[in-house]
Amino acid sequence: MAFRRVSPAFPRAFAALALFAFSVLFARTGAQAAAPLPLVGKVDAQPLLAQVARVSQTMDLLGEPFSDETKAALDQAARETDPAKAVREVQEALDPYCLLATDTDPQSPLQIVRGPAAPVLVGQGWRVFLVKVFNEVGTRRFLSATSPNSQPLPNSPSSDIANRWLDLQLYSRPPLELQLSGLELEYRPIQLYSRDVGTREASISFDAGQHSLTIPFDCRPSNEVTFRVRDENGQPATAMFVIRDALKRLYPPATKRLAPDLAFQPQVYRGDGEIVRLPAGTYTIDYAHGPEYLPGSQTVTIKDGPQTVTFPLTRWIDPSRLGWWSGDYHIHAAGCSHYTNPTEGVFPADMIRHCMGEDLKISDTLTWGPCFDFQKQFFSGTVDKVSKFPYLMRYDIEVSGFGSHKSGHLCLLGLKEQIYPGGDSDTHWPTLCLNTLKWAKAQGAICGFPHSGWGLHVKSADLPNYIVPPFDDIGAMEYIVDVTHQVPGPDGALAPAVDFMSAVDTPSVWELNMWYHTLNCGFRTRLGGETDFPCITDQHVGAGRSYVKLDGPLGLDPWLDGIRKGRAYVSDGRSHLMEFKVDQTAVGENGSELRLAEPGAVHVTAKVAALLDLTPNAAIRKLKYDAAPYWHLERARVGDTRQVPVEVIVNGYPAARTLIDADGQIRDVAFDVPLARSSWVALRILPSSHTNPVFVVVGDKPIRASKRSVDWCLKGVDQCWSQKKRFIQATEMDDAVQAYDHARAAYQKILSESDVD
Repeated sequence: MAFRRVSPAFPRAFAALALFAFSVLFARTGAQAAAPLPLVGKVDAQPLLAQVARVSQTMDLLGEPFSDETKAALDQAARETDPAKAVREVQEALDPYCLLATDTDPQSPLQIVRGPAAPVLVGQGWRVFLVKVFNEVGTRRFLSATSPNSQPLPNSPSSDIANRWLDLQLYSRPPLELQLSGLELEYRPIQLYSRDVGTREASISFDAGQHSLTIPFDCRPSNEVTFRVRDENGQPATAMFVIRDALKRLYPPATKRLAPDLAFQPQVYRGDGEIVRLPAGTYTIDYAHGPEYLPGSQTVTIKDGPQTVTFPLTRWIDPSRLGWWSGDYHIHAAGCSHYTNPTEGVFPADMIRHCMGEDLKISDTLTWGPCFDFQKQFFSGTVDKVSKFPYLMRYDIEVSGFGSHKSGHLCLLGLKEQIYPGGDSDTHWPTLCLNTLKWAKAQGAICGFPHSGWGLHVKSADLPNYIVPPFDDIGAMEYIVDVTHQVPGPDGALAPAVDFMSAVDTPSVWELNMWYHTLNCGFRTRLGGETDFPCITDQHVGAGRSYVKLDGPLGLDPWLDGIRKGRAYVSDGRSHLMEFKVDQTAVGENGSELRLAEPGAVHVTAKVAALLDLTPNAAIRKLKYDAAPYWHLERARVGDTRQVPVEVIVNGYPAARTLIDADGQIRDVAFDVPLARSSWVALRILPSSHTNPVFVVVGDKPIRASKRSVDWCLKGVDQCWSQKKRFIQATEMDDAVQAYDHARAAYQKILSESDVD
């Protein structure tokens, strides 16, 4: 190495001589490195500390986090007022993790040497070490690691396969930069995989240089661990598992997983009788089976040889016993930001594994722009063949990344045909949402706007509020126009152009505010719960759910029809609002409509349940409503108690309220609520769950609940047009002008019929 960088306290000549002698000794004996790596003194502390902070984040991502002691040492270095001392403390903390050190100076006689880390690998598993990079020449190029034991040599005979037992990768993806920073010193993680068990020798070099280093590795065995996963009835099940060893390293290693295991999640999904390979050691295994089950955790000691671990699953609530079935109509299998090309991601058989592990009964996987041409092959217009009852999945479309998406994305569910006439891809679709809706509704699809809150952001936590949002994003933008339209269905009869708005995956105030205002105008759009996995959240499918009531057996088509009818409530799964009725009218039945001859009190009933930990979650409670997680029962907790409020909402405002203990018990609640005029009535535990409305019509008069709401909608139409008209193609401009004018006229008529501010 070029030692012009070493600390002044470590004379250059002595350092070079010591390192040369050490390298020769190691090359001859193969002994583990005992001498420390030389310290760099000439490097600015601030950018070095920033770089090692990214390295620490990367090690967390790779499942081999630094120890608490190392993180504390790095924190101390970051607080150090003496830059030279900070630089030294960083190296003293990280050098023990270094398997190798390399120098970017082509004139250096020793470009690669061993570091202090023990060369221990695990058979059929990955380990992560650090490489200390000396870079006095300040290069900013890409640095790579290679090994003849990792890649086959040209014209290599098949007998040489025994020598190709290693795989390695010098990690250079975010949060790290792709290229070297140019600092005199930085650290890079290197991942090593062993195919074999026993002592194996590998030669490693950097940038395919002439200098390489041969290291004997101790490749320790991993063991077949069979997972026994049983539900509350003793039946085989699939669950989510987060597996960490005593050093908090993640298994299987995150970045080298194959679907259905995903690199951007800490968990994997395993069914009863399936196997995970683990080296001998002690592990903490956290597991869960969706929000209707209690999470579990086990500390498991794995010994050499095959073994079995049992994971019993315990329910705290079963809405399906009352006919309420969970589903998520907005998930993606490929093409999202985590995938580098449209053909990456998970296939149908892998996607259903995730839904089974989260106990998500119904899932609709939506093909969208970046993955359209690849994923369209899975569309069948019916339940996908990989479904395993009671877990049912189909493929549909999200208009996203093409067509009318800039005026608000669209979820088109229950399609019979997936491609708009005039082409075979996504390049020819309408730029006006209403034209897309007309096509989808003509074939009987259930249509709505996803991630509704994007573009409806305001600086207010009031619900409702009367601030006109910017309408400048991809949420329920054109909804403000399309909700006023009716279009022909498959039989030619007119039906609402929009069936639902989505909730639970964006801030509740932004989502619900426009929905409340349009309900106050007399429109009857329903509410659905969704996740938009993995685009909005990559934690898991089913983070936002719709619970649909079915009278008969579980079926995908009846479930989707329940979304259309509003026979559903939305939830994060931590609270439930079942059997909601106003008088004897149940939500979603007979149009959700109750008729009264004259004003009077109505009797509101429901079965409700919620589950909170005994100890408040301070991290969630301190968040503002517009910070994720947007919907979470913890936000509804009353003080330090275990209680949450159940509210009756009439025309957007609480009309009655009671507290329940969030202890997992199902409770009957009842309210008597006076109604002076036609109104919509709903229940909520905000922001965790919300029912669809029951529409109470008094004296045959339509719901006209608020002039201020109508005025908000009128201003919203104009604001939406100001933002979206530039995205309408010329051939549809006349259609767009007519659609917006129709909306203005509809709201003006409603305003003339309204007599309440």
